[in-house]
Amino acid sequence: MPEFDGQVVVVTGAGSGIGQETARLFGQEGAVVVAVDITHEKVQQTVGLVIDAGGHAWAVACDIADPAQVKRLMDHVVGEYGRLDVLINNAGIIMPGFIEDIEDDEWRRVVDVNLSGVFYCTKYALPELKRRRGAIVNLASMNGLVGQMKNPAYSATKGGVIAMTRSLAIDVAPFGVRVNAVCPAGVLTPLLQEWFQQQPHPDVMREYTDLSHMLGRTATPREIANLILFLASPRSSFITGQAIPIEGGATLGYGVGPKPEWAVGGFERTQGEKDNG
Repeated sequence: MPEFDGQVVVVTGAGSGIGQETARLFGQEGAVVVAVDITHEKVQQTVGLVIDAGGHAWAVACDIADPAQVKRLMDHVVGEYGRLDVLINNAGIIMPGFIEDIEDDEWRRVVDVNLSGVFYCTKYALPELKRRRGAIVNLASMNGLVGQMKNPAYSATKGGVIAMTRSLAIDVAPFGVRVNAVCPAGVLTPLLQEWFQQQPHPDVMREYTDLSHMLGRTATPREIANLILFLASPRSSFITGQAIPIEGGATLGYGVGPKPEWAVGGFERTQGEKDNG
């Protein structure tokens, strides 16, 4: 029997990258997947992938930074399916730049999506998750554990997600709900591929990114999704409140390889969505 047979799983940021692959794997394991993204068009392809994998899926447009939209989403999921078993808080955006170069409205948006969005989704899903003794997996980042040059806003929000994960795990443990965070380093998402193309020497930057990880390569979305499914499953039944790095050894010496002179200083000033937030 599929591991998540008949369970209802909400995946935010499901339009591409880690979120899309996570939704597909849940579908493959028999789940009913509610694929959430900021626009409906972004998750239509994901729904097709879930169905092709043997699962059932529903595409929903929702800005997770808007609490009213999130409440309507969770109420509708429970009203439609009568249950909610797993919440995957994946959606997020990046905001590279030195802190003095980040505009006030940019700071508010990255906090609204990356941190408040996790809060809203969790708040409005939690009553049903308690009833189902469900699981929450939050997408944090290696940056939330160790920081990153020229990326303080994003790192701050991911550190907040880790702290929220640990605190929430204490509060909901008596209800049988487990809460964990996944902390990836580099992942070959469409966003990262696009960022490579924006650099002066894309192939050099791609190689440098690979060599930043001790395993000599960048993770695939499926590798991150595999860990997410494990943490949502009974196979991890005694794991809660943890922020689990999945980073190919990057924190053993992140960036120890030769760095192109033009890349010193971290990310160029770009803004984009991470797995579509």
